[in-house]
Amino acid sequence: MGSKWRKAKLALGLNTCLYVPQTKETGEESSPSSNDVAASRFSDAVSSSSMISPTGLGSDCRPTTPTPSSSGLRLPKTGTKSSKRTCAICLTTMKTGQGHAIFTAECSHSFHFHCITSNVKHGNQVCPVCRAKWKEIPFQSPASDLSRGISRINPVGWPQDDAWMTVLRQIPPPRIDASRPISSLFHTPEPVIFDDDESLDHQPEVSKKSASIEDSCDNNSIGTIEVKTYPEVPAVQRSASYDNFTVLIHLKAPLTSGRHNSSRNQTLLPVFQNSRVPVDLVTVLDVSGSMAGTKLALLKRAMGFVVQNLGPSDRLSVIAFSSTARRLFPLRRMTETGRQQALQAVNSLVSNGGTNIAEALRKGTKVLVDRKSKNPVCSIILLSDGQDTYTVTSPGGFHPRTDYQLLLPVSIRRNNGSGLQIPVHAFGFGADHDAASMHSISEMSGGTFSFIEAEGVIQDAFAQCIGGLLSVVVQELLVRIECVHPSLQLGSIKAGSYRTSMMADARMGSIYVGDMYAEEERDFLVTINIPVDASSPEMSLVKVRCVYRDPITKEMVNLEEASEVMIQRPEVVGQLIVSMEVDRQRNRLRAAEAMSEARVAAENGDLVGAVSILESCRRALSESASARAGDRLCASLSAELKEMQERMGNRRAYEESGRAYVLSGLSSHSWQRATARGDSTDSTSLVQSYQTPSMIDMVTRSQTMLLGNPSPRRTLSTTQSFPAKSQPR
Repeated sequence: MGSKWRKAKLALGLNTCLYVPQTKETGEESSPSSNDVAASRFSDAVSSSSMISPTGLGSDCRPTTPTPSSSGLRLPKTGTKSSKRTCAICLTTMKTGQGHAIFTAECSHSFHFHCITSNVKHGNQVCPVCRAKWKEIPFQSPASDLSRGISRINPVGWPQDDAWMTVLRQIPPPRIDASRPISSLFHTPEPVIFDDDESLDHQPEVSKKSASIEDSCDNNSIGTIEVKTYPEVPAVQRSASYDNFTVLIHLKAPLTSGRHNSSRNQTLLPVFQNSRVPVDLVTVLDVSGSMAGTKLALLKRAMGFVVQNLGPSDRLSVIAFSSTARRLFPLRRMTETGRQQALQAVNSLVSNGGTNIAEALRKGTKVLVDRKSKNPVCSIILLSDGQDTYTVTSPGGFHPRTDYQLLLPVSIRRNNGSGLQIPVHAFGFGADHDAASMHSISEMSGGTFSFIEAEGVIQDAFAQCIGGLLSVVVQELLVRIECVHPSLQLGSIKAGSYRTSMMADARMGSIYVGDMYAEEERDFLVTINIPVDASSPEMSLVKVRCVYRDPITKEMVNLEEASEVMIQRPEVVGQLIVSMEVDRQRNRLRAAEAMSEARVAAENGDLVGAVSILESCRRALSESASARAGDRLCASLSAELKEMQERMGNRRAYEESGRAYVLSGLSSHSWQRATARGDSTDSTSLVQSYQTPSMIDMVTRSQTMLLGNPSPRRTLSTTQSFPAKSQPR
């Protein structure tokens, strides 16, 4: 009877889901063993045969209800009986493992992959069963990043030779805890305190070959921070005063020895081993109903890249959230076994429900706060494509009275230095996410906000982020500025989002920088009020000192030699050339201020005024000394401002991408750290500034390799970054 009902439903093309109880004819099959389930889950989870429908219903459209143990977050159980399905095009049986790929559309109906591709190649984009119009069809790629026009991803129908599936097929089922089914990771009650993180006492599983490579490199010495200072002009006339005289403080973090190995180790193991400090990473992933289909599949792929590039000393925990949040597994070292279990957990995700960002961040923070042992570096990665519908009630967009602080636990808000140092790097996915809330979360925690406009670049965006996190060489960096001449006072310290302080007498100030990645650079502008002084032919202005923690030795490093800024005080001053270094940083700050002002105008409904602000800044940049000298940074800033003008051309464009693009730009400039942003001319590239070599290495790995396996079909799409500093001629 069940089989007849199904055939009748398919023949009528009903746009409904009908549950027919299993009969011996349709459902009597032997249940797979737990070992078979564990071994096959990897490939099944990513292949098109198990693509999750937007409705969150299974192949037989059986209505589901969240179990009490999952607290509303529906996760699949293992050991369920497999069922036969019929392709509505050829009317033959569909079943995984029979040599045919299966395509599941966003309306939840499934077909043989070869049948549906033949059906849609002539322009058909509607479901043959329910006549629903599809937004995503086989071989219709939102992003193509290859010079020959080959699709980088297949958004819905994954080809059988996909390298991601190949890697998953190579991973054997876990060899330990075989008696414990994988479903227990998801459905057992969560502990009250998350102190069940894996111990750090054990040595990482490093092969002898990897160890010998490490031994051949320099010892784990990371060197010291490079500090340079530049006065605005080299001389000030004795009989003249100079208010707001600008001094540039330039910092560059040392090179970690780990990067020396990146070109030598091209296996699936991470490129960094003992030569860097390990990290504790918590990824907080949106699996609400809007993530169904392509988005969820690409998120799984990106998480697979993250898992494969973490080292055996790094620990990972994953929080999945929709209407509520669930910790999939505790902080676990990414050894061979740890990676297997992490991939298994990620590939078991399904999408349904609402978006509860606040609950997800509370649980992600709890993982790091409750842990009994700690790696030197810790961070949270948050990805969401929607708006929090449980805590923040603002009707979308930016609202001045919206209290976004409610989304972030009090313990990790910076609060003028009183909060824990756990940055949240937020990724807004697609056109419907709440960019204002995501930017606020990252800003309040000391993290960055990235805008993932094109679905195909999510892996590259994650790669860039972990490329930085896996290369931390400086922690707790504090920059101290002290006036030397007794008549001097500090006017201002311009440091973007970094916390600054100044003594009451304005004789001393400081900048708290925190962590720096390998070879990362920071530029801060300090203004000084210079009085008339005829006592000496030269004047010492300020001294700059740095103190920080070496994350490897865990010892505090105090740079004994202070960088001192001197100027000449002659009787007569001829024509002076403004320092190109100072001028280009002024341009950067001027552009960032224009972006902020334009954003405020746009949120107040004045898009014409916002565009005018950006245009005025572009004109000012073109008239600057560095622009006249052909400085490439100035040209890059001008291009960025123009892109923002185009995205503010009308209200629809601003709501869909303009707001997120501007906020990711502000995040990048305020922290002087790379963020991902969509590019209207090439959706697969990341408009970047402040990229470090470690980030570039990881993005290159993402773009040219699939989980460490070189792909002869792909070519490197160069990631743009702000150019190196140019010197005046």
